[in-house]
Amino acid sequence: MPIEHVTGWLFRVARNRITDLFRKKKPETFGDAAVEDEDGQLLQIEDLLPSPDAGPEALYARNVLLDELESAVDELPEEQRKVFVAHELEGRSFKEIAAQTGVGVNTLLSRKRYAVLHLRERLQSIYDEFRKG
Repeated sequence: MPIEHVTGWLFRVARNRITDLFRKKKPETFGDAAVEDEDGQLLQIEDLLPSPDAGPEALYARNVLLDELESAVDELPEEQRKVFVAHELEGRSFKEIAAQTGVGVNTLLSRKRYAVLHLRERLQSIYDEFRKG
């Protein structure tokens, strides 16, 4: 069966992958997008999102944050988005991505860095809003 809206399907897959990562017992850092708290401790992505078990308000907030993340990823230029999704969501190594695409590892690293910088800037305000509330 052909997929009519590839972009929508791709981001639904990415969102499901993010959700699966949150369900793991051991939280993982979100690549280069790691955040430190006031004491310099490295926060895991799970630390940044409300617990899905904390009630309906927390579940709603978590879904809002995931929707914002999806929108922010959607705003990335295609080359940056592909590298970010492949590395962070699909768990593929840069060497593997380079072999498949024919693009050098350093170029892929640079593209991911720009993607992470954009995501940090784009999501900072919503992150700050949820940290206050």
